[in-house]
Amino acid sequence: MGRAARNRVGHPAGSSARSYRDRLALPTAGSARPLRASRRPDLKLEASPAVWTAARSPAVVLRKPEDTPMTQQNKAAAGRRPKPGDGSQAKQEQLAAFTSDNVARLTTNQGLQVPDNHNSLKAGPRGPTLLEDFILREKITHFDHERIPERAVHARGSAAHGYFEVYKSMSQFTAAEFLQDPAVKTPVFVRFSTVAGSKGSADTVRDVRGFAVKFYTQQGNYDLVGNNIPVFFIQDAMKFPDLVHAVKPEPHHGMPQAASAHDTFWDFASLMPETTHMLMWAMSDRAIPRSLRMMEGFGVHTFRFVNARGESHFVKFHWKPKLGIHGLAWDEAQKIAGKDADFHRRDLWEAIEAGDFPEWELGVQMIPQDKEHAFGFDLLDPTKLIPEEMVPVQRIGRMVLNRNPDNFFAETEQVAFHPGHVVPGIDFSNDPLLQGRLFSYTDTQISRLGGANFHELPINKGVCPFHNFQRDGMHRQTIARGQVAYEPNSLGDGKEFRVDGASAGFQSFPEELEPPKLRRRSPSFDDHFTQARLFFNSQSAPEKEHIIAAFRFELSKVEVPAVRQRMVDNLAHVDEKLARRVAEVLGINAPDAKAAAGRAGFRAHRFTMPIDESRALRMADTGNGSIKTRKVAILVADGVDSASLKAIREGIEQAGAQCKLVGPRLGTVASASKRQLDIDATFVNMPSVMFDAVLVPAGAEGARTLAANGDAVHFVLEAYKHCKAICTVGEGVELLATLGIGADPKAAPSGVVVAATPVTNLGDASAAQQVAQDFVAAIAKHRHWDRANVDAVPA
Repeated sequence: MGRAARNRVGHPAGSSARSYRDRLALPTAGSARPLRASRRPDLKLEASPAVWTAARSPAVVLRKPEDTPMTQQNKAAAGRRPKPGDGSQAKQEQLAAFTSDNVARLTTNQGLQVPDNHNSLKAGPRGPTLLEDFILREKITHFDHERIPERAVHARGSAAHGYFEVYKSMSQFTAAEFLQDPAVKTPVFVRFSTVAGSKGSADTVRDVRGFAVKFYTQQGNYDLVGNNIPVFFIQDAMKFPDLVHAVKPEPHHGMPQAASAHDTFWDFASLMPETTHMLMWAMSDRAIPRSLRMMEGFGVHTFRFVNARGESHFVKFHWKPKLGIHGLAWDEAQKIAGKDADFHRRDLWEAIEAGDFPEWELGVQMIPQDKEHAFGFDLLDPTKLIPEEMVPVQRIGRMVLNRNPDNFFAETEQVAFHPGHVVPGIDFSNDPLLQGRLFSYTDTQISRLGGANFHELPINKGVCPFHNFQRDGMHRQTIARGQVAYEPNSLGDGKEFRVDGASAGFQSFPEELEPPKLRRRSPSFDDHFTQARLFFNSQSAPEKEHIIAAFRFELSKVEVPAVRQRMVDNLAHVDEKLARRVAEVLGINAPDAKAAAGRAGFRAHRFTMPIDESRALRMADTGNGSIKTRKVAILVADGVDSASLKAIREGIEQAGAQCKLVGPRLGTVASASKRQLDIDATFVNMPSVMFDAVLVPAGAEGARTLAANGDAVHFVLEAYKHCKAICTVGEGVELLATLGIGADPKAAPSGVVVAATPVTNLGDASAAQQVAQDFVAAIAKHRHWDRANVDAVPA
């Protein structure tokens, strides 16, 4: 299909990307068209017998809802439940009342028509501006106050609307209504973010990514506020300000922005061995994701599910991306930060606009209340995870993001998340980091959004009714009628109203607490290295190399040798070879595990893991083999062979990838058969780091032109260096000549598909289809990290 018949996002002409949003417009009478729901009748929510460290656990099996005795509270709640249906539009319908479009008439905020929006009121054409120009004053004053304080952390974010649907009732484990009925879709708003950088920083920096989901349920808003890494740097909220102060730009000169590669962060980390496990994740490719659509999400903390009978299970939350878990090369991530600082934001927006809706499955690890201490490590420790081999992740529902925000500030910037926004059936654990967050989030939203009424902003407003006697304050929108603003009362409607210990509403789990009151860390939190070792052992060989390279890069930026030394001494307790290889390029002594053990903060306690490695902790070989939404650059110049290109391109696009013709200039190029091909981008404005794979078509004249163009040669070499899939057809292999790669397909390196000229130039459709299939298979592997000697590539 030629470009004339395609729009910029690769869809047939006449089906613009905007049409996908139009289809999501509010339904009119008789035209409602519910989104098709996924059904999982085969889903069996049964946990394999967990590999407990102290005792075997009985399998966790779902009962039928009718088998579950109901309390009076939950019988009442059942009567209030909405009828099954597509509730995914509920939030959009609510937001519609606050949404406005541009109109031709320009007015002040009071509705007064503006006669001239170009000139202020003056005393004569060249005279001074008059103070009485209230139109100018209103416009300038509003502009001066358009910015609000940015988030202290997670300042740079992207967001989208969507819906969640559960696969099967979870009533055996939780009373949360949005986890009961597969026929009900719950609207969600999801915000992804980086942690350390400011709003103006780049997307692809090495950092933790926030993954926050707001469920607009019929019981109230539920916020699952997590990250793309399942553990955290610290164990107690008391250390959170110190951590953030250390990782933020250094206060004396305000550098570096959005980076942990500096003295203060590593000084802090080297003195806090509890950071070690998180550091292993942060130095892995998890910290430089290929796309927000291709990363896992985690609730980080241990929470509780509480069912209608008041029974509790501990629970860990997981978001599993349908596209697999994929990362960037570090060199590539740095280059993208300069070429397109909005890379992840743009990728998410364009995918949704094109109708390629990102999707995740919600998974849970559930631990019976009586197995809390069965692992050897503490469930309340946020620097620990539960390996999936010990407690399998049960996938209980799916989330689809299908609509971009209408206004970045009003929605993405003003959305207020809080881990304390829960619904009946979901409760907290005593994780000391979580407990601190329960205080911090309300406090910071009040500061950031100007007052205690942030819950009344449209994006934060629940879709269910709310009523209380909170009144007044800045930006209050609700107009509360009547003389009563207190409880108990008898003047509201002539009857006594009292809320005093009833069984309805949210009920905290009645956990028995341990005295005495003290400031002390539990000894069960003392092991800082065993799970860090498990993570490193679980990585594939290339992923281990990336972790080593990341530690080398970060610590090479540290100017104080003693900080570098402390850090590698700590790493010696994770893996001696890892520590030695990191140290050998840093100009310091060999790692000394004994020195680390003698420092304050070191804990000698170790527990024994029943497994040596966990495949679930590696990124390699994730995904289902699809190349959907992958971006392929097709390098072209005058003389390209359009016949073979057409067949191969069609095969790639049929597999779900998006292709762009990239050339030395915008406009058109003439193929060998004199056909005009439209160019989508140039080597300069869309370099190789913007793509997942590269195709160099056949055509002697075109190949010679490209081989003589330094930008084109660099484009291919850089893609090769970053271990991306490359396909050269016929003479196109000339662009790989500097690497010693010839026309012999059998001698091609990993991930490089070399197709001979004759089979394609003769118009053999089956041969072209085979080339496309081989190339698709190479792209599906994401990266070919085992490609040899990439460090020697001059790119």
